[in-house]
Amino acid sequence: MAATVNPGKAAIRRVTKETEISLSLDLGGGPVSAETPSGFFDHMLTSMATHAGWGLELKATGDARVDYHHTVEDAGIVLGEALAASLGDFSAHKRFASALVPMDDALAEVALDAGRRPYLFFKATFPQPYSSDFDFCLVEEFFRALAGKAGFTLHMEGKRGNNSHHLSEALFKAFGMASKIALSPRDDGGTGPLSSKGVL
Repeated sequence: MAATVNPGKAAIRRVTKETEISLSLDLGGGPVSAETPSGFFDHMLTSMATHAGWGLELKATGDARVDYHHTVEDAGIVLGEALAASLGDFSAHKRFASALVPMDDALAEVALDAGRRPYLFFKATFPQPYSSDFDFCLVEEFFRALAGKAGFTLHMEGKRGNNSHHLSEALFKAFGMASKIALSPRDDGGTGPLSSKGVL
């Protein structure tokens, strides 16, 4: 693992026997691109970053001959690590946010605490199990890995949806929108962590 960190930014390269991932993240915005073995996953990552207002450039290769599980999970690990690194000491952002996103028949809700308390609650029923060769069970695996490494509490619910593509995209967009608020600078004049304990 190699990492470069500046305030609000991070660049990470992770190489294992299963995957190789390079990622750069800028919470302040910038180019967005995703290149993985799965075109559908690229689409989800691009939607997420666009609605988060991030600059995100990710390239991933992996053992797609097995399936996309390792690639998707490891992308979540690397993005989670980049998010944690870009927040520094976790003292300058708003911390809490939520978003409710409709997409045609689908409705998704995400509540986020960017407060060094890693946890994922995920509830969604995907009517179609696959989009092309992308297995929708990997949506949960991606966000579980991300939440664990970022130190985020995430509650994610696909409240309804007849189309799995729409439901998945609504979840990624809702996470992006909640992140845009939660990771933005505090506007209350505070300088320490947003916690009654004084630390996170």
